[in-house]
Amino acid sequence: MAEIVLPRPPGAAGPLRLATLLVAPALALAAALLALSLGRYPLPATETLRFLAAAAGLVEMEPERYALLHNLIVEIRLPRVLAAILVGASLSVSGAAYQALFRNPLVSPGLLGVLAGASAGAALGILLGGSWLFVQTAAFLTGLTAVGIGVGIAHLFGGGSLVMLILGGILSGALFMSLLSMVKYVADPYNQLPAIVYWLMGSLGQVNLTDMAWAAIPMSVGIVVLCFMGRALDALSMGDDEARALGVPVKTVRLATIAFATLISALTVSIAGMIGWVGLVVPHIARLLVGPGNARLLPAAAFLGAAFLLFADSLARNVFTTELPIGIVTELIGIPVFLLVLSRVRRGWN
Repeated sequence: MAEIVLPRPPGAAGPLRLATLLVAPALALAAALLALSLGRYPLPATETLRFLAAAAGLVEMEPERYALLHNLIVEIRLPRVLAAILVGASLSVSGAAYQALFRNPLVSPGLLGVLAGASAGAALGILLGGSWLFVQTAAFLTGLTAVGIGVGIAHLFGGGSLVMLILGGILSGALFMSLLSMVKYVADPYNQLPAIVYWLMGSLGQVNLTDMAWAAIPMSVGIVVLCFMGRALDALSMGDDEARALGVPVKTVRLATIAFATLISALTVSIAGMIGWVGLVVPHIARLLVGPGNARLLPAAAFLGAAFLLFADSLARNVFTTELPIGIVTELIGIPVFLLVLSRVRRGWN
């Protein structure tokens, strides 16, 4: 536990970990380039770079070739690449923030019920036969509602303590999982139920630029705000009394962390459905690379989460003739990766 919750003094990161923090954005960019190049119509990475340069007006390209690549890269692949970047970064940052806030290395973004609530809302939207926008809106609003119920229970019965927040999240998650089961039970088994099940497995296949236009700004703001709260989370992870002694407004930081982590987590489900393991595994990988200080950990988790989900989406699109749900791929990758890092992180848990 100490390795995770205790911040290191300034200058203790070391040149290697600082270099790793600088490499993380390059890794995400490389994964994005790979994702833009791979598909049923694969492109050399140099061709993708040449098109991007032509789109920026730096080089010239034949009009016919440019039109073909614009349709392939911008209209088909770019939306899901942007979605993978934002969803992966959001899940990783919210998971790392929750792990610091609750001082627990096994915490994930779904702790307070946001993923269960969003899933129930999306299933209800599908059951009611709403449009894609209606389903996304229902997922987002019910995700926020689930967390609101969990936090309300914690403040009603325990003054908002960490233990009561966890218990409130468990109760809220159980409530919305039961509602999800009810929706699945009454859904049409030939049309609606398969759509609900496919949604719950996660997919980036239906994402378009319109979705990214409205979701990119709040998700980006949430990620940046949580990254800037790293120092406060370092103080808060030492305990409430120590944080207050350092001048940190404990309740404000706690509620702000929950609010922004909930916002971006609910948006990930409204865009891509349920995608597991990213918010649990990636923060541990980032912690091994850059150390436990949240000022470094949260930005590193954002870039590594983006790279992780881009890699998983590339596998989902290209391994088989039909596209796999990305939630299945993240689980298949996340379990062995977590086992690999388990031998290192368990020393901090003890």
